[in-house]
Amino acid sequence: MPIGDGAGWPHFSAAELACRHCGRVFMDPRFMGRLENLRADFGRAMPVNSGYRCPLHDAEIGGRGAHPTGHAVDVRVAGEDAFRLVALAARHGMTGIGLNQRGDLEHRFVHLDDLGGSNFPRPRIWTYGRVRKMGDMP
Repeated sequence: MPIGDGAGWPHFSAAELACRHCGRVFMDPRFMGRLENLRADFGRAMPVNSGYRCPLHDAEIGGRGAHPTGHAVDVRVAGEDAFRLVALAARHGMTGIGLNQRGDLEHRFVHLDDLGGSNFPRPRIWTYGRVRKMGDMP
């Protein structure tokens, strides 16, 4: 069952994981365990640009449903660090990886999720077709 207080997540604050629309944090504990293990292996900060999104916010920005499940984050990272994060993410159970490495450094990110099932066929990796701002990616 997803939780919302950020307990047990030493490298990620509830504030950075909260929905920008309603302020709710609804992250899956197993996903957060994977994310924490990935962060420890990565050995560097992994600022979250977008964590949980309520279904209304996800629909408003044209999301595709990964973030409202509590199983997805977008991490601000670029260049060699992005390459290294992607390699480690697969080893830590991330089955959905989206790359936006265009535009200025502030707007580059890697989407990570551990979804599966018929609604989210995995494993999968993709790139975003246009430069997007933080908070408006699926």
